[in-house]
Amino acid sequence: MPRIHLLPTSVVNRIAAGEVVERPASVVKELLENALDAGPSRIDVALEQGGVALVRVVDDGGGIEPDDLPLAVAPHATSKLRAAEDLERINTLGFRGEALASIGEVARLLIRSRVPGGDGAMLEVDGGRLGAVAPHGGAQGTTVEVHQLFGNVPARRSFLRSPQTEWSHASEAFVRTALAHPGVAFSLMHNGRRVHDLPATDSWRRRIGDLFGAAMAERLIEVEAADGDVSVRGFVGRPEDDVAGTRLQHLFIRGRPFRDRSILHAVQEAYRGLLLSGRQPIVFLRCQLPAEDVDVNVHPAKMEVRFRDPSRLYRLVLAALRTRFLAPDATATRLVPPRAVEPWSGAPDEAAPPPPSLFREASAGGGPGGIGGGAVTSAPAWRPAVAAAAVQPRGAWEVAAPDLPPSRDDEFAVQMHDRYIVVESADGIEVIDQHALHERILYERFKAAVAAGGLEVQRLLVPERLDLGPGEMELIDDHAATLERAGLTVEPFGGSTVVVTSKPALVGRTPAVEIVREVLDRLTAATAAGGDPALLVDEMLHGLACRAAIKAGDSLSQSEVDALVRDRRAVRESHHCPHGRPTSLTLSRQDLDRQFRRT
Repeated sequence: MPRIHLLPTSVVNRIAAGEVVERPASVVKELLENALDAGPSRIDVALEQGGVALVRVVDDGGGIEPDDLPLAVAPHATSKLRAAEDLERINTLGFRGEALASIGEVARLLIRSRVPGGDGAMLEVDGGRLGAVAPHGGAQGTTVEVHQLFGNVPARRSFLRSPQTEWSHASEAFVRTALAHPGVAFSLMHNGRRVHDLPATDSWRRRIGDLFGAAMAERLIEVEAADGDVSVRGFVGRPEDDVAGTRLQHLFIRGRPFRDRSILHAVQEAYRGLLLSGRQPIVFLRCQLPAEDVDVNVHPAKMEVRFRDPSRLYRLVLAALRTRFLAPDATATRLVPPRAVEPWSGAPDEAAPPPPSLFREASAGGGPGGIGGGAVTSAPAWRPAVAAAAVQPRGAWEVAAPDLPPSRDDEFAVQMHDRYIVVESADGIEVIDQHALHERILYERFKAAVAAGGLEVQRLLVPERLDLGPGEMELIDDHAATLERAGLTVEPFGGSTVVVTSKPALVGRTPAVEIVREVLDRLTAATAAGGDPALLVDEMLHGLACRAAIKAGDSLSQSEVDALVRDRRAVRESHHCPHGRPTSLTLSRQDLDRQFRRT
């Protein structure tokens, strides 16, 4: 057996880099934490090629003494801990003394710094090789530049994804940190373009609005709960404002973003029965508890934490959300408002429209089922009058085309509880989830339309305005062509506002802004997963179908119920929705006879 020996410092640093520096987003997070610990009023971040070519973080904090610069890039050197007991009461973000040493081992690292009233200095580290400290005449604070991450480690660099994907992760790291510290001004640039410019504020709602849009932030519900020295405060979304992924779920503990399955389970439990399966709530929560009751030193990346009494915080989060949703003034958080359909409002001598089919948008120039070769259509030929307060996805429908199988005479269907459809058949009864089935049918039709050359598009007579966060603006710019393929035309309107000028005809009366919001959520998740063009298009079609489908709580006429049951026969995979949930459950006559003990 070989003799035991000490590893060289460079090997130790590379091992640490494997734990601390996974991708450019890791560098952004570590440098931001170091900058915040310096007590700045402003932090500016600049990235190139998603952070692979360059990450620059500039702060106006306390700076680093020239004599301390070599120690700043030495392993396990820190100004934030003095004794082992300090690990029990950590009040800073970066404290392990690994980040700069690890980054300098796998990239070219340049540090410029000046303390108040002192001389400035600079230091360069290239692949672990330490340069000499040199004078530098700069402003107070610290600038850290990381060039060509993993440039000297080709094997590690080959594991990086596309610049677009790395940018998605890096911008998320920036957003999480900026959310946790609204009292500090932040800016973010990517490839020379300003993405975020966030002023310092004492209003967390405003910081949320600056990042994700003022309209969304204003709809959030404020929640809070306290139990002695433990408290939970923040904002949560209304159930009807649910989203496709977890991008809008942010938890913070003592100014530090973190993920914890127990706390997220408490959030899901609070929303139980209010959301459709697969949908996620919007959550921004800040948890406060004594430093000695939380261990943030579980992992070098510091995203995981451990609580001394996890059940206490779990109960507090659950109580904060449930109390708010069950309050008398929280009636606006119903999942789907009731629909009030007025009688036909046409002229007295005008014949009422034919019975509607849920899936046939009346338009000019389209093929069967509203699926055409990308033709642009005008407004629907007729439209039933619907109460303005009701959010309904369906518009005008024409009678189903003859290519669908006719309804069977022995089949009887009835809607139950405004969410299920019970169908009598020769073999027994079938219970259908109306949203899941309609979503599957729309998804298949969207896919067929795209494969045939493009979705049939409806131009909006009055374009719909939408306020976006700066990061979302860049997402729309990057995926403009993909959005066009999905039938959505989004144009800049000035500042962070865009206008939607067209949408797919098959989505009916679903507001175009709702469609764009849903698609943006799914694009964000798909981009983070790799940004494959086929995946992006498919995720957008999922979003279109989910948002345009009828919802649990929508009351259907008998003709609409019959159309839904009939049109499912045109879909091969109608037994499950695009998310994998079953669309129906079947009870045979034998099952019923057995339950009633007839056998």
